[in-house]
Amino acid sequence: MTSVAEIFGINAVNEDLYKKALTHPSYTQELSLAHTDCYERLEFLGDAVLKLTVSDVLYNMFPDSTEGEMSKIRSIVVSDNTLAEIAKANGLSSLIILSKHDEKQGARKLNSICACAFEAVLGAYYLDGKYDEIRDYIEKTFSPLIAEVKGNFAKYNAKEILQEYTQGVDKNRPVYKVINESGPAHKRIFEVEVSYNDKVLAVETGLSKKDAEQKAAYSACEKLGII
Repeated sequence: MTSVAEIFGINAVNEDLYKKALTHPSYTQELSLAHTDCYERLEFLGDAVLKLTVSDVLYNMFPDSTEGEMSKIRSIVVSDNTLAEIAKANGLSSLIILSKHDEKQGARKLNSICACAFEAVLGAYYLDGKYDEIRDYIEKTFSPLIAEVKGNFAKYNAKEILQEYTQGVDKNRPVYKVINESGPAHKRIFEVEVSYNDKVLAVETGLSKKDAEQKAAYSACEKLGII
């Protein structure tokens, strides 16, 4: 089986840190282990490591960008969906240690769990004295994602663009409503409609409510000719 060191290209010193980083709380509960034996504390630390590093990369990549734009880009590239995609693509999700029940329920495929494990591994590398190496990994991995979001900012910022437009007309905000949910628990598909002054502007689907809302907003903006 592939190891964390092989996935990230960074040697590990304290192996126990990485075991904790990959251990879901359900496993520690199943075996009546201490809560400190799961990934939650390392995920808390790794989240900060990721946000700090991505913030630094953004600050240097776009010297003329506003704080608001950089915050928006950062929120997209460090979202659970993005982190889960990385964890699934590089094989990290297959290393997560789950309880028998959660394994049977398909929890390994949940974006929230994959994202937590990814951040926990970053926290483990930080405590293992590997910040310089993990910073290089984050910059290499996330720079293309940052550039893609920056280059297609309207697509990712459509909800804000639509709201600014409608409030500029009559102070009213667009309304988003989930009209259908389908698919298994680990891969739900949400169908969302966006309306303005009781008129439906667009309907789109996504793997999360936020994703579907953003897509619907973008379609609405296109329909209204504001992007």
